[in-house]
Amino acid sequence: MAAPSLTLALGADHAGVELKAALRQALEGAGHTVLDMGTHGPESVDYPDFASAVASAVIGGRAHYGVLVCGTGIGISIAANRHAGIRCANVHDVTGARLTRAHNDANVIAFGARLTGVQVALDALNAFLSTPYEGGRHDRRVLKLSPDWTRTP
Repeated sequence: MAAPSLTLALGADHAGVELKAALRQALEGAGHTVLDMGTHGPESVDYPDFASAVASAVIGGRAHYGVLVCGTGIGISIAANRHAGIRCANVHDVTGARLTRAHNDANVIAFGARLTGVQVALDALNAFLSTPYEGGRHDRRVLKLSPDWTRTP
């Protein structure tokens, strides 16, 4: 996992609890601080609750980045992106993880536990955490993702 040490907020629904545990173990093993926002078991829960908890930690400055997991990564990423200031990408590989940081300045990454294996998710998370935002030509686009951007005719 990437250095320097970061604080990451992790959240998952029941379908993502096992992948979240593997990601947490790797992050802590690399010296990162993990805020585990749940869930912690296989009982059915609602993914928007965990997306909201992670988004709140990132927006509030308690975590540098967020990591979310549900069955496909789709629902939980949609739920996270409903929060102003969150740029969450549902990622399936290292290239997507690297580009969402470099070009979109994403601050939350989402995985689908039913679609992405543990090693691929670990590699993608490492790429996400070690890739800086490039800025430059991407700034105007990222600005248009901000909650206070207004379109001019």
